[in-house]
Amino acid sequence: MKRIPNNLRQKIINPFLDFIHDSRAVGIILLVCTSVSLVIANTNFAATYFNVINIHIPSPPGTFIHLPHTFLHWINDGLMAGFFFLIGMEIKREVTKGELSSFSQAILPLAAAIGGMVIPALIFFFINKNTDYTNGWGIPMATDIAFALGIAALLGSRIPIGLKIFLTALAIIDDLGAILAIAIFYSATIQWIYLGIAAIIIVVLYLLMRFKIFGFFNFLLGILLWYCFFNSGIHATLAGVIFAFFIPIEKLPYIEHQLHIPVNFLIIPIFALANTAIHLPGNILDNINTTLSWGIIAGLCIGKPLGIFATCYLTVQLKWGTLPTNTTWHHIIGAGILAGIGFTMSIFIATLAFNDISTIDIAKISALLGSFLSIILGIVWIRFFCNPLTS
Repeated sequence: MKRIPNNLRQKIINPFLDFIHDSRAVGIILLVCTSVSLVIANTNFAATYFNVINIHIPSPPGTFIHLPHTFLHWINDGLMAGFFFLIGMEIKREVTKGELSSFSQAILPLAAAIGGMVIPALIFFFINKNTDYTNGWGIPMATDIAFALGIAALLGSRIPIGLKIFLTALAIIDDLGAILAIAIFYSATIQWIYLGIAAIIIVVLYLLMRFKIFGFFNFLLGILLWYCFFNSGIHATLAGVIFAFFIPIEKLPYIEHQLHIPVNFLIIPIFALANTAIHLPGNILDNINTTLSWGIIAGLCIGKPLGIFATCYLTVQLKWGTLPTNTTWHHIIGAGILAGIGFTMSIFIATLAFNDISTIDIAKISALLGSFLSIILGIVWIRFFCNPLTS
């Protein structure tokens, strides 16, 4: 095999590798993909673009196999299972031997995550009670781990390592809460036969893990589990999380490393390109001046920091937990504001909460606005109220 010339490696390959391993890279890619899809959706290429992402993909002829029937459904039900699989492994790692492995370590981010889910949901619900939008209460619950940590990385020494660990643990628990909400409240009518087969597969996966048998067959069972969930009425992506819990702990680092690039630089950008292609009407301010929009924006920008700060303060006052090293209450408020960056999960839940396309688009726009406001407010707050650490 021909060796790559040193000058080519130094000019192109090394900078590219540095970029994809930079914690800010995912956020930058998401912003670019969102901008591109919004621009295309509002130009003369919009019809072609929408035709492509909604192209009909028939199931194999002459079979009883039922699969996603459009490119968009394959992205949201198929590819996103890989994203949830990675999240599931992160949850298992942290619960098994990470920042959530003991009560003393987990109590503060756990309390913060609960407050950061409940308060935004309640704010949304009270703004939208007695309307057709109440089913969207789950949209402002979510935190985008990659985006939030990417913005934290931009702030350098103003974010102490203890706060980064706290924010990571909070976001992981937050994602688990969003996953449970999807499973319980945003799934269709249950098909018990498929769910029963899924339960049998889960038992087999457990036995394989117990007897330390792991190989290609496990992944075949994971695919079959996804298929059963897809047809059971419970959202198919949850199969990714469940399958992750049956990956041996010693295999997690390798698999997570292998999935880092394809999930963060292929699956998530494709998801953003397909799901943020929103046609913006000329009277956009009138269109988003609804209780749906205000509920989402207020939930993300006000509910998140309020819920996180309040539950952290209560937990510390009760002496159940302590603040991370070198962290002040100003830092906790800043972390709460950054946790309002919902983005990927908020948009994903928006696609599940409603059936009407125009309502989904308003919810998506509102989630984007709330997330961007949280980015701006988080950067401003931390720069003005959180002093950089000195060595």
